[in-house]
Amino acid sequence: MSDYITSGIALLVFNIFRYYTLDLSRLGLRGVENYIFQRQLIAETWLLPIIMLGVYWLSGYYNHPFNKSRLQEMVTTMASAIINTLLFFLIFLTNDMGKLLTTNFYLLVVLGSLLFLLPYSGRWMLTSMSIRKIKRHQISFKTLIIGNSASAHHTADSLRNSVALMGYDVVGFVDIPGETKYDTNGISFIDIEKKAVELGVSQIIISPDSFDDVRLLDLLSRLYTLPVSVKIAPATFSYVTYGIHLNDIYGEPLVELSSPRISESTKNIKRTIDVLFSGVTMILLSPVYALTALAVRISSPGPIIYRQTRIGLRRKPFEILKFRTMHVNAEVNGPALSSAQDPRVTKMGAFLRKYRLDEIPQFWNVFKGEMSIVGPRPEREYFIRQIVKEAPYYNMIHQVRPGITSWGMVKFGYASNIPDMVRRAQFDLVYLQNMSILVDCKIIIYTIKTVLSGLGV
Repeated sequence: MSDYITSGIALLVFNIFRYYTLDLSRLGLRGVENYIFQRQLIAETWLLPIIMLGVYWLSGYYNHPFNKSRLQEMVTTMASAIINTLLFFLIFLTNDMGKLLTTNFYLLVVLGSLLFLLPYSGRWMLTSMSIRKIKRHQISFKTLIIGNSASAHHTADSLRNSVALMGYDVVGFVDIPGETKYDTNGISFIDIEKKAVELGVSQIIISPDSFDDVRLLDLLSRLYTLPVSVKIAPATFSYVTYGIHLNDIYGEPLVELSSPRISESTKNIKRTIDVLFSGVTMILLSPVYALTALAVRISSPGPIIYRQTRIGLRRKPFEILKFRTMHVNAEVNGPALSSAQDPRVTKMGAFLRKYRLDEIPQFWNVFKGEMSIVGPRPEREYFIRQIVKEAPYYNMIHQVRPGITSWGMVKFGYASNIPDMVRRAQFDLVYLQNMSILVDCKIIIYTIKTVLSGLGV
């Protein structure tokens, strides 16, 4: 609400400034009040801030309302102001009749300054209020520490000392099997999920005396099912924590493990692209959907759409959609991977797989937020358990939404056995370390080339 109000005030002040700067009274507009109360400018003052809120959301500013640094807040607000100013310029300033470009540029600077100073002032006040409430313990974040040794309690003491900045409220310690207990009232290791929900925890911090990668990854697999932030003390360094972004510079330094190493703005832009791309694609490909559905129906008996439970973001199960490419009851003997000469695949199914047309119903999964255009391919729980035995790091891919296409798919292709799935997962792990909008675009382009060349299988 603060951003909306301050953006509207910025536009109002700018229009008053524009009236006097451009001497719009020469156009018959007698009095600034007659100018600013024109129907067009009233609509502009009310509606444009809504568009600006969209830019603010894309910047990632609203993702985490608390624990923002002043510098981060200032830079984010400044970047948003520049983008909003350019949007305003393209829409409105070019319509000012007979005005020199230099004049418009001067107005551009004024508008940009207003769109930075006023929203930033509102944000500064709100952030200051939040900081005061955190210092007074009116706002806090319930935190569960996994570990009950002396070092875990030392971590808790450090968090309490930084409570004025970060607002951590340590509500319990979890006993780790094999470690010396510092407190006899620790929570059982097998009850982590249950207790986290009961205590209303929003943060989990892993602070063991020693933890090998296999145990850490197994623990992460459990914690990803919870809607909480998972962090670890950087002393527990391994390839699992390598490359993951660091949080809380001014408090206890902690490594975030529950989200990928991309900025909040990149997350929001990626999600926006997913929604727009999938929505437009479903509309444009509607004739292809209809023809493919008819072909599947005619080619063999059974449903047109095949639904299968896969594991997605934060290990949440969802139903993936595909055009059916196999005969009905193709897995009567249990889950089985497909291969190039799989007798279970119908003739029409082979054609659909060749051009990956069987995957296009997944744009609906993307639109709903269960998947992304680009991301590690989702697998079934049955195969995940086998993959993790060979590659424990596979659990890390649940930091992000699974994708219709992936780096593993374009570099390796379909997997017909567990070793192939492990090798493909290695590419997906590299993707996690290099996620960006540019990388996604490259993967999409490569995928389109693969589809058009008929190399889908």
